[in-house]
Amino acid sequence: MPALWIAHVTVTDAEAYGKYAELAGPAIAKHGGEFIARGGRFVQLEGKERPRNVVAKFPSVDAAVECYHSPEYQEALGHARNASERELMVVETSD
Repeated sequence: MPALWIAHVTVTDAEAYGKYAELAGPAIAKHGGEFIARGGRFVQLEGKERPRNVVAKFPSVDAAVECYHSPEYQEALGHARNASERELMVVETSD
């Protein structure tokens, strides 16, 4: 079943985070992920608000988790760790 990769992000170092984004996009695509929302308008109804929200659709939970642990994504993530505060989850869809 398809899965959604959902990230809520506060960028604290735009230059370093830009490098993350440059590397993360191709890593996500390599694992079958496609972005369906990136930084668009949102309304926070509950919980901690983060100004950047990203959703990517993957073929499965396993594909999303494999992407996260891949060498390509881990290289990208190295740029995001000290450049942002973030939460990331993968959720299986019902279709």
